[in-house]
Amino acid sequence: MIRLEKVDKFYGQAHILKDITLGIGKGEFVSITGSSGSGKSTLLNLIGGMDRPDKGRIIVDEDAISSFTDEDLTLYRRRKIGFIFQFFNLLPNITVFENIRMPLLLNSTDDKDRVSSFIRRVGLQGKEGSFPFELSGGQQQRVAIARALVHDPEIILADEPTGSLDSQTGEEIMELIKELSSESRKTVVLVTHEAYLSRFADRTLKIRDGVILS
Repeated sequence: MIRLEKVDKFYGQAHILKDITLGIGKGEFVSITGSSGSGKSTLLNLIGGMDRPDKGRIIVDEDAISSFTDEDLTLYRRRKIGFIFQFFNLLPNITVFENIRMPLLLNSTDDKDRVSSFIRRVGLQGKEGSFPFELSGGQQQRVAIARALVHDPEIILADEPTGSLDSQTGEEIMELIKELSSESRKTVVLVTHEAYLSRFADRTLKIRDGVILS
């Protein structure tokens, strides 16, 4: 479903990703581990269409997204990708319900019953009218997971999703991501520096200094 062919990425003089060739199958849960600065978040950003490679191609569902226009990339992100970030990235001035609803509105749809269903599935019944600052870190990440899945994307990209959480809450969040993604056979790409999280994945790759080791 996702192919990277001889991808290089530079930031200024820094060579961040070096000749990356990688394939990820539909419905596969892949973990990419590496230390800070190894290039793993840059790799995720390229797959998510938030950045472009300087060399090589990125192909998703037979579409070369590395050749997309900016407008096409925006539509690609809205429709095909669900993002889960380390620091949640919730909109602070709107409620839990409204945060989860946002991807539907961006795709010109509105299904309040679906939003309510996802609130139940992530265990936040009764928190619909709460604002992010009124929630714990784990609860905020649950909102972020519901927001990432509510518009039924094909690909979930998770960037250090447990990095701001204690270990027990992190385990709960990973169990939730695994459960919800498995139900609908989402393709999941997780990047983390926490090697133990790899047990949730079908396959683990290591990246060091911009090079895939395994």
